[in-house]
Amino acid sequence: MSNISRRDFLKTGAAALAGITIAPSTILGKSHGYTSPSDKMNLVAVGIGGMGHANINAVKGTENIIGLCDVDWKYAKGVFDEFPKAKKYYDYRKMYDEMGKSIDGVIIATADHTHAIITADAMTMGKHVYCQKPLTHSVYESRLLTKLAASTGVVTQMGNQGSSSKDTDLVCEWIWNGEIGDVTKVECATDRPIWPQGLNAPEKEDKIPSTLNWDLFTGPAKLNPYNAVYHPWNWRGWWDYGTGALGDMACHILHQPFKALKLNYPTRVEGSSTLLLNACAPQAQHVKMIFPARDNMAKVAMPEVEVHWYDGGMMPDRPKGFPQGKELMGPGGGLTIFHGTKDTLICGCYGQKPFLLSGRVPKAPEVCRRVTTSHEMDWVRACKESPANRVMTKSDFSEAGPFNEMIAMGVLAIRLQALNKTLEWDGENMRFTNIGENETIKTCTKDGFTIHDGHPSFNKSWTEPMNAQQLAAELIKHTYRDGWKLPDMPKI
Repeated sequence: MSNISRRDFLKTGAAALAGITIAPSTILGKSHGYTSPSDKMNLVAVGIGGMGHANINAVKGTENIIGLCDVDWKYAKGVFDEFPKAKKYYDYRKMYDEMGKSIDGVIIATADHTHAIITADAMTMGKHVYCQKPLTHSVYESRLLTKLAASTGVVTQMGNQGSSSKDTDLVCEWIWNGEIGDVTKVECATDRPIWPQGLNAPEKEDKIPSTLNWDLFTGPAKLNPYNAVYHPWNWRGWWDYGTGALGDMACHILHQPFKALKLNYPTRVEGSSTLLLNACAPQAQHVKMIFPARDNMAKVAMPEVEVHWYDGGMMPDRPKGFPQGKELMGPGGGLTIFHGTKDTLICGCYGQKPFLLSGRVPKAPEVCRRVTTSHEMDWVRACKESPANRVMTKSDFSEAGPFNEMIAMGVLAIRLQALNKTLEWDGENMRFTNIGENETIKTCTKDGFTIHDGHPSFNKSWTEPMNAQQLAAELIKHTYRDGWKLPDMPKI
């Protein structure tokens, strides 16, 4: 298979790739390398100790696992042992360089802050990609992956597996068939976080385990002294690496509203939370987003809608008529309530077990494609189809990218809440329009609450006032650490 190596691509830039008229053979599907769906893909995986292992298990046996990469070889040991013939790496860049010509697709399940660069590098090499949720750490990164998917033609899938469930299909079909009328308000909640949040940044440095490459874990983020509170697993609550409970669960819970209501960019957002610390996500959050009216469908209008998000134990009010004594939180630790003009639709995480508050069971036409395999294997299926006949995956980046911008926007609303205003968002240009040039913002660096001899002290430490426009711009588009660089934004 002919290919463009990562090294060669970085020399020419994304703009050059966008102008290529002969696509790499790995994206051309069945007629260029696959004679039948039973032909095996050559897959590599980056980040294999947690969800990456589950993703690999979904494709093992049917596809070839030829390369495995993880920054923590102790955490990854079980997977390495399971695939003794796969080449092992700490650095995904070395794996791409050495194995690029043999790779058909990449599974990515690293910490949130490295999703974008690992995914973008694979796409610019012409590799199909399956990337865990949340797709990216920032709005700009989501926009980049959306455009790279369009310009490269690779098959993409975000790892919000509920998008391949029949329950999500039913939620969409019921709403599109007008079963609950027009929806003007949606409330969503999760029982997460189940890891520590609202913590002060550690003040001591731990010894880096010999099996962990902390510099590679850090990747494009700022290099903090290693502390065991960050890794393994607990990175999700720290802003440098994760996106908190919102980034973890909203891709499973907000996806049904995004898809069913055909949402795009919000126009106004606001957030509130328990104490917001500079380094760590808060213990509990509430985000409100306003989306403008969209084009009406045949059986239902799409008016302006407000979408609410709650986590950390915060919950919406129980809807009128909801059974007394019944737990409001839905299955899978998630809840979505669609408030319609005719009825109320309620479902759990991944859209599980949808029902109407009236008790009526809709019989809407089946218009959504049903996935009969796993979310991962549906991605494999699309990879093997020729582009001319390819059926899009359920969470292709053309949808997952704009959707993930919605998630990243919720994080922005929380992190900029000290401006004490409803933020107005220009989605097309990725900027806030009502943050003044001279506005400043402070964030809390340490919660100094102590009790001595029964007397409380509420000392808090704060940053110096920062320019709010500059802070917002950095949160929208991160400045990467030296040595790490995203490809250019394709001009499409």
